[in-house]
Amino acid sequence: MTDAAVHAFAEDEAPAGRLAAALGVPLRLVDLHAFPDGETLVTVAESPPTVIAYRSLDRPNGKLVPLLLACDAWRRAGARRLVLVAPYLCYLRQDTLFRPGQSLSRDVIGGLLGPRFERIVTVNPHLHRTPDLGPVFPGAEVTVLSAAGELARALGGADQAVVVGPDEESAPWAAAVGAALSAPSLTLLKHRSGDREVELTAPDPKALAGRRAILVDDICSSGATLARAVERLRAAGAASVEIAVTHALFDAEAEARLKAAGAVRIVSTDSCAHPTNAVALAPLLAGALRSETA
Repeated sequence: MTDAAVHAFAEDEAPAGRLAAALGVPLRLVDLHAFPDGETLVTVAESPPTVIAYRSLDRPNGKLVPLLLACDAWRRAGARRLVLVAPYLCYLRQDTLFRPGQSLSRDVIGGLLGPRFERIVTVNPHLHRTPDLGPVFPGAEVTVLSAAGELARALGGADQAVVVGPDEESAPWAAAVGAALSAPSLTLLKHRSGDREVELTAPDPKALAGRRAILVDDICSSGATLARAVERLRAAGAASVEIAVTHALFDAEAEARLKAAGAVRIVSTDSCAHPTNAVALAPLLAGALRSETA
């Protein structure tokens, strides 16, 4: 009998079930009861000593308190090891103080989750100035995975493809997907002329003419930057433009905007439930979690 089980909240049942199946361990659902005043009662199921808690933390404000309560419940139920699997890990974009008076949300979330878990597993965290997540989550081992290979497989062949990052910060991500596709990569150049005026240009339009452009990013929320990037790629002569993102946080209006700009296809992973999901992360996650089920 295995010493581990996957535990999940109801809204994560589908991807958590895929992970449990890939690991060959049981899936247990957390029961939530809402009191009339809005407080939550959490009840967890019986489990082996290791709890693999699947909780993707997109739209996090309503998820964090139940997760913290569940941590306490799992410990009281006898869990000796808690492993958080959060394919999307929230509040990392604010990894420096951009203006006086702001909070450093990266460190706040690290202080909440780090002491409660022995290990945290995530995919393509959205930060640019933090090279190592380990110190952010005190007390926890942190495993960072990349979905570049999985997205590349979903995109298919690389014939006449060029992988494009929407700005300089996306260069490592574009290079990773390009390497997985065996395709060249480049990034658009961002020119800011005011607080809200941003222009994107291709460094070498000839590299795009007649090519299949694959626009990649770790996250898409409003879709504004990616929509501008699609327009620039089409203007530079790209034969077609596709979009591949790890974390699809955008709504139907943003999706429509991207397609109106000229995107012929949008694919994402199932880190966040979305109609564009084309990649199940369970095999990638299971590969990193085998040691927990031995």
